[in-house]
Amino acid sequence: MARQDRITREAAPLRQQVVKLLREDILNGELVPGERLRESMLCETYGVSRTVIREALRQLESESLITVVPSHGPIVTVLTAEEIRALYVVRAALEGLMGKLFALHATDRDIRDLLRHRDRMALHYTDGSIEQREAYKAEFYRLLLEGGGNVELAATLHGIHARIAIFRRFAFEDSERMDLSIKELNRIYEATGVLRDPDLAWRACEEHIVLAGELAIEEYRKRTSMAD
Repeated sequence: MARQDRITREAAPLRQQVVKLLREDILNGELVPGERLRESMLCETYGVSRTVIREALRQLESESLITVVPSHGPIVTVLTAEEIRALYVVRAALEGLMGKLFALHATDRDIRDLLRHRDRMALHYTDGSIEQREAYKAEFYRLLLEGGGNVELAATLHGIHARIAIFRRFAFEDSERMDLSIKELNRIYEATGVLRDPDLAWRACEEHIVLAGELAIEEYRKRTSMAD
């Protein structure tokens, strides 16, 4: 698991580079839920000091990707099916509100930007890399939240997205889920940016996440020994 060749000392600070690499190793399943993260092993893997590793672990703990277990140390976070469902119930409500607020408050410029993004996704999303798909989806959320104009909602939803990053990655890897997701996103674009119907926008956003939650549990169960 040697990663030293992936660390450069000229660009971003070492801590940021290690955070990015550790996060990626968790999201792509190289570090699995429940796996213990020993500082000595991580120092060797990434070719950095214990101080840098500790700072990176604290950052990922704040994102809920890592859990520090008393008398055991940091591990890759493990969630139960009920914990995942609870997160997605909250996410569905927040994203429903996101869609409604956009339909109510977006300016003409917000609408134009959202529909341009829809057109770009239609051309490039399916054939893009996982990282490119994630970037397109992040921009989708940025536009909707900015148009809705509620900074507290944006901050809260950002925190939820950080906690479920591993499940969102599943959708970007699964071609069947991705095709379904595109159809759901088109309904959101229609409700928010074309019809500007607050109730329809709420339902479209909420339904997108309800289905995503069930698929997240199913995929997580395949990759771990999770039990209800």
